[in-house]
Amino acid sequence: MKRICFVLLFLIGFQQGFSQETFSRKDSLRGGLRLERTCFDVLRYDLNIKIDPQQKSIVGFNDITFKVIENTTKIQLDLFENMRIDSIVLDAKKLNYKREFDAVFIDFQKPLNKDSLQKIRFYYSGNPLIAKHAPWDGGFVFDKDSYGKDWIGVAVQGTGASLWFPCKDSQTDEPDHGSTIKVAVPNGLMNVSNGQLIGQQDLKNGYTRWDWEVKNPINNYDITVNIGDYIHFGEKYKGLDLDYYVLRENESKARKQFEQVKPMMDCFQSKFGPYPFPEDGYKLVETHYLGMEHQSAVAYGNKYQSGYLGGDLSGTGIGLLFDFIIIHESGHEWFGNSITSKDVADMWIHEGFTCYTESVYLECLYGYEKAQLYINGLKRNIQNDKPIIGQYGVANEGSGDMYYKGALMLNTIRHIVNNDQKWWDILLKYSQTFRHQIIDTPTVVAFFNQESGSDLTPVFNQYLKHKEIPVLKMRIDSKKRLSLQWSAQENNFEMPVEIDINGKKVRILVTTQWAKTKYKVKKGFGVKNFNTKKFLYQVEPVD
Repeated sequence: MKRICFVLLFLIGFQQGFSQETFSRKDSLRGGLRLERTCFDVLRYDLNIKIDPQQKSIVGFNDITFKVIENTTKIQLDLFENMRIDSIVLDAKKLNYKREFDAVFIDFQKPLNKDSLQKIRFYYSGNPLIAKHAPWDGGFVFDKDSYGKDWIGVAVQGTGASLWFPCKDSQTDEPDHGSTIKVAVPNGLMNVSNGQLIGQQDLKNGYTRWDWEVKNPINNYDITVNIGDYIHFGEKYKGLDLDYYVLRENESKARKQFEQVKPMMDCFQSKFGPYPFPEDGYKLVETHYLGMEHQSAVAYGNKYQSGYLGGDLSGTGIGLLFDFIIIHESGHEWFGNSITSKDVADMWIHEGFTCYTESVYLECLYGYEKAQLYINGLKRNIQNDKPIIGQYGVANEGSGDMYYKGALMLNTIRHIVNNDQKWWDILLKYSQTFRHQIIDTPTVVAFFNQESGSDLTPVFNQYLKHKEIPVLKMRIDSKKRLSLQWSAQENNFEMPVEIDINGKKVRILVTTQWAKTKYKVKKGFGVKNFNTKKFLYQVEPVD
């Protein structure tokens, strides 16, 4: 959800058009897939650390278990260069390594054979970056609750998990067998991380260690810590563990606000399939920052308000019918956490689908018309500043339009399909087919083409690869005959439109070639006759 508020803050006065972005060696080390990254597959992380709130420091280690995919003597892991490497150990022997920016190249000095299993222990320490405005810039938040007790969190989407622990910091590789997150914090505080609590231990040094385990694969940036004087409540709902960790003073408000989770789960499971991580349960954890989709431990900081911090992103009033952070960040459990993009350039696969889940929730609870009013209200947030898809291999996200334009693109495709039962079947099958998988844009497009029975490639390309939305040009000849043409950057673009002609609603397939329709129009016919609520486009009369 990192980009949402960025879009709002800079919506007014945002300049259109960007100079060609340039990328550095550091960018390619972060985003690229060289042999040192592709030669191994991470199977598990076992993180064991101590966090000192007073020093704002971390010390500990990460046991990294991996399978060798290609014979190699060297691999790349990642840890921000401001963090210290204390040692890296394999079979009780220290390994040599070389640092280049945030990349750590580890030299085993002997071949690691294909298909062998390896486990290294990576000791590290230091003061991780502190976010100035989490979650929009990555880093830790060291704060106090209203009673003066430490309240700590972290959010690193986009910035990278290697900001605070050593890992293979690429969305192409998740630990297949999950992770343990063991975090020691001062006595009197609790740490809440992903998955299930498997134990706690008094370390007899003023610290208590809280041990959590994730059974499922997990995005690196989803691994989290939440430290505070939390109280816990929850229930088992239709076989799923629902757990909530909130500050003590907010328990009564949380018990009321979090009731939205149950109808949301009913809705999302009916539309997208079963909750993707039942073994790990579902949690909301109160945070000082607004929110983040931390898998099975969703960060919640919406201050128990309706909408987005009490406001409505759509400007329709309908956005006040739900708590934005609960619904949006939980939608990521299906789209972003279960289905993950290989490259951050394709983050629309996370954000476009998740933004769309907001209107799905509204449709489940309040009906089609309110859902359509809401999603169309989001048009006001679209900037058309640059393509939604970024540049591959250099850790480059595309436009923040991945949220609103991405969702409206999906709404457009729904109405191109023009069969709601078929549409919901496609969406359900998509979520189930790619459950716990890492995919890319061509995979998504091929799936929707296959399931819809239509070539939607030009539609996807127009909205994802070009900053402009299509413009429907219309002209009326001297005999009142209506002609239509799409002006689009994508060759072979075609899309239907719905028009009110002489009191009758008609649907016409329009291409990039001028075509005269069979319809004569009456005086007063114009832009208002075109239904732009089902399809994302603009109308432009031509003399």
